[in-house]
Amino acid sequence: MLPLPRARLMELWRYYQAAIVNTVFGLGMYSLLVWQGLNIFAAQLIAHLLGTAFNYFTYSRHVFRGSEPAKLRFAASYAANYLIGLGTLYCVSLVVASPYLAGLATAILVSFLNFFILKYLIFSRRAA
Repeated sequence: MLPLPRARLMELWRYYQAAIVNTVFGLGMYSLLVWQGLNIFAAQLIAHLLGTAFNYFTYSRHVFRGSEPAKLRFAASYAANYLIGLGTLYCVSLVVASPYLAGLATAILVSFLNFFILKYLIFSRRAA
């Protein structure tokens, strides 16, 4: 197995830094909306939409700096990512009894796919 170049490792590091911040933001928004008395499904939808916008900025400004972002493709990728996550969660839950561990495993698995989608389909390098 070939080692990853330093630049790619740093990009992956920035990606997971942003992913942690994005997760805290999304869960925080969801929790705040539920605490305010909003229905959990409405809170989930609003938090996901706000989280998608927030994630766009963290990924485009922190992770994939110097890239030309595509907003519509980003939104479409997040819709697809959501559906892939649901399918992955279903499959993982068939072999992992704990819903918490199944959710964690799903988040990790889908995050790898999301990195490559964002890297190669959403944030393309600007021409020099």
